[in-house]
Amino acid sequence: MGQGQGAEEVEEWSWEETVSNKKIAAIYVRCSTAEQETDMQETELREYCGRRGWEQILYRDKGQSGAKQDRPALNLLLSDLRKRKVDVILVWSLDRLARSLKQLLTISEECRSLGVDLVSLRQNIDTTLPAGRLTFQILGAVAEFERELLRDRVKAGMAQARRAGKRIGRPALRHFGSAELERIRLLRREGASVRQLAKELGTTQWMVAKLTAPSANAG
Repeated sequence: MGQGQGAEEVEEWSWEETVSNKKIAAIYVRCSTAEQETDMQETELREYCGRRGWEQILYRDKGQSGAKQDRPALNLLLSDLRKRKVDVILVWSLDRLARSLKQLLTISEECRSLGVDLVSLRQNIDTTLPAGRLTFQILGAVAEFERELLRDRVKAGMAQARRAGKRIGRPALRHFGSAELERIRLLRREGASVRQLAKELGTTQWMVAKLTAPSANAG
């Protein structure tokens, strides 16, 4: 009996040691209108941080629609994330952080690549714990699936355009007649730089280099 109690105490202590590391948590709260308040979100998130023993940095967007990707506090949070100033992003609900799957996938992938965890109280998502890390794997798989679908749509669209006889790619900035080509090549032989010619002719340096290449002259 005594041994069983001791084992339980050791197990409980180990769990507390695991989840009580001194992490820096970025608490992100948002409300859509100026009349709304974020007090409830902040209270629950601060209490959660206290239980986990995490330090806290609060990022608050008030009167900011979730449909907007450009939000002042969120921008600051993502900047601090990239500077490795935070270890965890903590939100009351995922819809406070992102209002579209695409935006959520983008943020979660950045978190995963930087080794930053993501916690959402309402959805019981916590990637600081082993079971919660599956969330990143699932979101990563969904993101890859989305990219594959996009690539397939682009390829299908280009193939259809070719079948319809449409030109694929950017149109040339301008076309050159035979007299202009001779002048360009002459100026290049006389020492004019590719950059200078591109600027004067209103085209790209790549195009000037292509037109004045030895193989082009031979043609």
